[in-house]
Amino acid sequence: MRQNRLFDDINARISEIFAASPAKDIEKNVRAMLKSAFSRMDLVTREEFDAQAKVLERTREKLTVLQARVAELEARLRKDS
Repeated sequence: MRQNRLFDDINARISEIFAASPAKDIEKNVRAMLKSAFSRMDLVTREEFDAQAKVLERTREKLTVLQARVAELEARLRKDS
């Protein structure tokens, strides 16, 4: 427990020093630059990706069923011909 408090105190002091230094401005600028670059890249969130992956999985399952059905109907047509 005491060790956690020590780490918390060290973290707080480092944060104070960092906030008062030019590094904080550099961090803000880099974050803004990266945010701008990422917004132009047409990226999707993990949630959107996962949702589309599920849609694709269901579509593939339906396609497999339909391909089997078509093959069955074609076989039936050849048999009747």
